[in-house]
Amino acid sequence: MLDVGCGDGALIAHLRDHKAADARGIELSMRNVADAVARGASVIQGDADADLADYPSDAFDIAILSRTLQATQRPDRVLAELLRIARRAIVSFPNFGHWRVRRGLLLNGRMPMTPALPATWYDTGNIHLCTIADFFELVASMGWRVEQARYLSNGPAERSIRQSVRR
Repeated sequence: MLDVGCGDGALIAHLRDHKAADARGIELSMRNVADAVARGASVIQGDADADLADYPSDAFDIAILSRTLQATQRPDRVLAELLRIARRAIVSFPNFGHWRVRRGLLLNGRMPMTPALPATWYDTGNIHLCTIADFFELVASMGWRVEQARYLSNGPAERSIRQSVRR
């Protein structure tokens, strides 16, 4: 398994320790890479937009892209690379179409800040905001299919979606 944008390696360590998974990661932030390595996780520093091309095709059973899609330069190309290097991809992202986000924008006139989106609009790594419908449209346009969709909540003001995508 490859966790792209793995952060501090917590998921990799959990999968290794509790599921006996052969899990690895790639992370942009050197601080997070250091934290992940300190956990004993196999993580390298790299950029999802550029470095996934270096992996061989079908190198992994599963690739995970958790809360990273919206921070990539070309989400479509990153997804294509994920499905080239892995048979399946699990993708999660904040849903900017959720009614609470839209309500906050309507009532406050400001971009939302939530536990999952704690940065101000000018200090965020989120450059491609999308909704669930946008994601489904992208997947269909690329000729892929969503095998499973689960809608997750990390609190009353934030929703995200995890998709299992297959080529």
